[in-house]
Amino acid sequence: MPANRNALIRFKTIDACLRNRYRKWTLEDLIEKVSDAMYEYEGMDKGISRRTVQADIQMMRSDKLGYFAPIIVVDKKYYTYEDPNYSITQIPLTDQDLTRMNEAVEVLRQFKGFSHFQQLTSVIQKLEDHVYAAKHHQRAVIDFEKNENLRGLSFLEVLYQAVVQQKTLDMTYQSFRAREASQFFFHVWWLKEFKNRWFAVGVKNGQNDILHLALDRMIEVMLNDEEQYRTNEKYAPEEFYKNVIGVTVSPTLRVKKVKIWVSAEHAPYVETKPLHHSQKVLEHLRDGIIIEICVQHNYELEKEILGFGDGMKVLMPEHLRKRIQQRLSAGAKQYEEVEEIK
Repeated sequence: MPANRNALIRFKTIDACLRNRYRKWTLEDLIEKVSDAMYEYEGMDKGISRRTVQADIQMMRSDKLGYFAPIIVVDKKYYTYEDPNYSITQIPLTDQDLTRMNEAVEVLRQFKGFSHFQQLTSVIQKLEDHVYAAKHHQRAVIDFEKNENLRGLSFLEVLYQAVVQQKTLDMTYQSFRAREASQFFFHVWWLKEFKNRWFAVGVKNGQNDILHLALDRMIEVMLNDEEQYRTNEKYAPEEFYKNVIGVTVSPTLRVKKVKIWVSAEHAPYVETKPLHHSQKVLEHLRDGIIIEICVQHNYELEKEILGFGDGMKVLMPEHLRKRIQQRLSAGAKQYEEVEEIK
């Protein structure tokens, strides 16, 4: 169990005393110093008991917190460190500590577009190099989905700062459908990641429609100190995406119940990794399951269903069923044309 705040104050005080080799420390001296520290930092004026300090010394000596403090008693009276260079603040990292730190770094590296995460990575890398320079590096045990060549990740930092500092962006952007890039003022409210793709969410100057601008379509992004920032007074991300799969949200489309048959092959996957938080299993069949989700009909919903191929079949609503059928038929036709070319 990690030491609590009061215990850490006591440990650090005892450590500071024992590192002072110019004075001999009796148990009563340590009790007095610890009591003074607890009064200074926590306002505790009752003092610290003899038993508490003795227990703290034993804890520091033990391996429970990883200190292994070499505390000895000289002349049966004075406490000191056997190693004059020892301090609990200079404990080397264990293999387990390093493994956990490396795993944490790997998680943070997914956000390497943010400068503060880059700095944290370098700090931990320095610790790793310093403590384990003589040891070989082990293979990674966590491998994250990532796309190193994805355009626009360099804009993450300026977009993040625009949200935090509430500053307008001067943006040059070209959507997939546009023949030429356009320049406009954009007020970003939050950042959204979906399927390893990042979006800046906000509104253009003079418009009310919430837009999702993909970072890989951004050409230039700059903070603008002159244009007044338009704050987000209404929307919370968790509520905004509550009724959709993905990032395409319509202010007018109604949420509808979608019933889908899932084959027995894909059923375990879909049950353990739901398509949407509203998902529930309506029926278990011999050849699969029937699930229901309550969402808006958007592009991401169609793509999710199509991704399962013949492992899913929309039962209702009818318009979605027909839409999926049309897209599957069109896809099958593409393969027929390839056969004819051969």
